[in-house]
Amino acid sequence: MKKIITILIISLLVSNCAVKHTQKLVYSGDYDNAITIAVSSLASNKDKKSKQEYVLLLEEAFAKAKERDLNSISLLEKEANPTQIERLYEIYVGLNNRQEKIKPLLPLQIINQNREAVFQFDDYNEKLVGTKNALSNYLLDNAKALLKKNNKKDYRKAFDDLYYLNRINPNFKEVNELLNEAKFKGSDYVVVSTKNETNMIIPARLQSDLLDFNTYGLNDKWTVYHNLEQNGITYDYGISIRFRDVFISPEQIKEREFIKERRIKDGQKKLIDANGKEVIDEKGKVVFVDNLKDITVRINEFRQFKSCQIEAKVEYSNWKTNELLQSFPLRSEFIFEHVYANYKGDRRAAEDNYYSVFDKRSIPFPTNEQMIYDTGEDLKQKLKSILSRNNFDK
Repeated sequence: MKKIITILIISLLVSNCAVKHTQKLVYSGDYDNAITIAVSSLASNKDKKSKQEYVLLLEEAFAKAKERDLNSISLLEKEANPTQIERLYEIYVGLNNRQEKIKPLLPLQIINQNREAVFQFDDYNEKLVGTKNALSNYLLDNAKALLKKNNKKDYRKAFDDLYYLNRINPNFKEVNELLNEAKFKGSDYVVVSTKNETNMIIPARLQSDLLDFNTYGLNDKWTVYHNLEQNGITYDYGISIRFRDVFISPEQIKEREFIKERRIKDGQKKLIDANGKEVIDEKGKVVFVDNLKDITVRINEFRQFKSCQIEAKVEYSNWKTNELLQSFPLRSEFIFEHVYANYKGDRRAAEDNYYSVFDKRSIPFPTNEQMIYDTGEDLKQKLKSILSRNNFDK
């Protein structure tokens, strides 16, 4: 019973806090958030007495929000500033959405006043269509004007306006074609290449992997990377991955011999006292204890080792001015290591995780080309980090 009472008290406190929070939103003029909370609270059991506060708050917030918006509309229409059409349209959208949010709850009863809550709804369809068309034409004309300029920032602004226009009024006039034009004109085009300045052969598949930008996940809205120059595109920037040095160690096999000792349990034996007699428990039975045994193993371990280090430089350049903008060092290493061993004695003396080494044998060393290629995965991650931190759209 105490648990039930406690739960009821907690529920009541939570409810009171939510109501007070909604009241504060109304008093501070944040009407739409207050409406959202009230609608959510009234979505179930709207006729419960405990929900009456929300009904009153919803009625008050709706009336005040509508009055504020209509006053804003009156002022904007008097100003007749074409740059404010978007604001005007958004207010009408807000007025209409607010009504649609409340309609499913109606009617709402105010019990102690013996009446229904009052929500004065209006038909905004004509105003919505009118302002949307006016805004669409304004955005379209403005985007066309921006696209005639010679500035990528203007092209990107045109794209954003057209993207918004396409969202509120899909397939309006020639918007889709202009969107493609704005995206093309507003993008920075970067050609990325590799250059081998070492005396080693850099595998073609490594260079191809490094230039496969589909796998980098950069998601840069305004930067397009190409690994080959394409006709019809004026490139803005270049990125060159210059391989400077490749170090490959000799193939090494290091051998070492060592001994491991261990005490293990090897069955059980009778417990003998100091007089050489068997120890008997209280039930008259002979006491048995673990039989511990010292074992030894002599291990011959072989460690195959080969390493590869690549040093490169990533250079950013402005193709229009032929200027080197910045450069970054790029270093990577790959280590091939294989361990196997044989033994004499009892292998149980070795650590448990070492047993798998006994089952291995010598394997062929990777070729130099394979070592260079295997270094590439780490190289690619480091290149991605450089590109992510230093994109051209910053």
